[in-house]
Amino acid sequence: MTPQPPPEARNADGETRRVGVEIEFAGLPLRQTAELVRELFGGEVEVLSPHRLKVAGSRWGEFGIELDTQYAHPDQTVVDAEAAGDSEWERMRLDFHARTRELIGDVVTGLVPTEIVCPPVPWDELEELDALFEALRTHGAKGTEASLLYGFGLHLNPEVPSLEAESLLAYLRAYLLSAAWLREQIHVDITREVLPHANPFPRAYALRVLDPDYDPDLDTLIDDYLADNPTRNRELDLFPLFAYLRPDHSHALLSNKLVKARPTFHYRLPNAQLSEPGWGAVTEWNRWLEVERLATTPETLAERSAQFLARHRPSAPRRWLTRLRRWVSRQ
Repeated sequence: MTPQPPPEARNADGETRRVGVEIEFAGLPLRQTAELVRELFGGEVEVLSPHRLKVAGSRWGEFGIELDTQYAHPDQTVVDAEAAGDSEWERMRLDFHARTRELIGDVVTGLVPTEIVCPPVPWDELEELDALFEALRTHGAKGTEASLLYGFGLHLNPEVPSLEAESLLAYLRAYLLSAAWLREQIHVDITREVLPHANPFPRAYALRVLDPDYDPDLDTLIDDYLADNPTRNRELDLFPLFAYLRPDHSHALLSNKLVKARPTFHYRLPNAQLSEPGWGAVTEWNRWLEVERLATTPETLAERSAQFLARHRPSAPRRWLTRLRRWVSRQ
């Protein structure tokens, strides 16, 4: 499958937009996974800890391969604090911490997914990255559909074409209008529907954003998002983007160590369909482009927003009754 071109193919600096890809799966040891990456894309395998490896120096940059739980890896704040000392007691504590985290990783292997975090890849080279998905499939990697316990996903991180509030708002609106269609196309796995990792946006937030009178500057857009979505677990997670745009923002979640600041949309909805021949990053990229095409067609975007509001906005009497109930509850 060939990646289709986005309507805005270059970023704000005029460079080809790139796409980060993350894939979760089970059934392959970390070392074997890392060797597959190295054989396909070059580089050298480096062991960072027993359950975290990387392939450095590949054709696109660094691949990370690890068990997808922070408890299987040494806590860097503990490691740094202990390494600062030089007593035998501190060295023993550091060794105990490392061994404990290794044991946790050994115990949960097979229960939590292995994750490959790919370096950003130019959108027109995603077809070459899909060789990794075929290799995983061939070597027995198991995706979402292999077990009811596997709520595995594929995440895309498309680089934003612009950092301006007007552009970001258009893409957010387009996603809100496309979310139901995307869920139908993907057939989101029941386990992933139950788990909180890719929840839909609240209806009230969608109504606010799609209102034609909503015209926020960047700071208002960010603050409104944080107020209505105080969680990373949205199908389109904007925390990494907002952390990149406002690194000194006071909201605690934007400085959370699990939030990796980057100028991308963090799209979390797709399943990891590794049992499906031909499925890969290109499949989900081509689906995602429905959002981008809508975002860059202002008239259609406005028309569909109006239709959404007409279907879902409460009537005037209901809005009045809601405001009255809120007023009474505060008395």
